[in-house]
Amino acid sequence: MKITTQMVKDLRAATSAGIMDTKKALEATNGDVDAAIEILRKKGAERAAERSDRTAKEGLIEIYAHPGNRVGVMLEINSETDFVARNDNFRTLAHDLALHIAAMSPRYVSIDDIPQAALDQQIGEFREKALAEGKPEEIAEKIVTGRMKKFYQEVCLMEQPFVKDDETSIKEIVTEAIRTTGENIIIRRFARFELGEELD
Repeated sequence: MKITTQMVKDLRAATSAGIMDTKKALEATNGDVDAAIEILRKKGAERAAERSDRTAKEGLIEIYAHPGNRVGVMLEINSETDFVARNDNFRTLAHDLALHIAAMSPRYVSIDDIPQAALDQQIGEFREKALAEGKPEEIAEKIVTGRMKKFYQEVCLMEQPFVKDDETSIKEIVTEAIRTTGENIIIRRFARFELGEELD
C-alpha cells in the first residue's frame, strides 16, 4: 500500500510522533493505522524507559481547586529543564493530572510508594476472603492477584484510568509526554484536600 503524505499527517496529528517515525510505522504495517499507533506507543515507552534515570528537578507546582472549592489538589511534577516546564503542553498535563487527582482520590503516586506493611495487610485480607469463600489455595492466589490489580488502580495514580479517557492510564499519558518532550517527566508528589475530611 502506498503511504501518502496525508496518511502521515493524520497519524502525526493523532500521536504527535515525528515524521520519519510515523512514516516508518505506516510502512511497517502496510498502512494499518491502529497497528502503526501501537508501534509508535511501544517505541515511546522504550524511549521513556531510556530517559527514566535522567534527573528531573525542574518543573512546576500545580494548584487546582475543583468547582465549588470543596476539593483542592497541590501537585509537584518535574521535568529536566525549565524550557519544558514553561511549555503549554506541560502545563496542560499538570492541570489534567491535578484535575484527575481531585476526581479520583488516589493515595499514592505509584505501587512503589505503598508501604510494605499496607501491601502485606491488603494481600492477607484478600487471601482470607478468598479462602473463606471456599476457594482452593491455587485459585485463591489467582483471585488475590486480580484483586490486587484492581486495588492498585484504586489507590495508585499511575495505575488509574485517566478521568477524561478511561481507555488510557495515567502511566501511558506520562509516557507519551516523555516521548513528545524528549525529557524525563516525574510526578514527584501530591496532596489532596477535601472540605470537612477527617472531621467525623
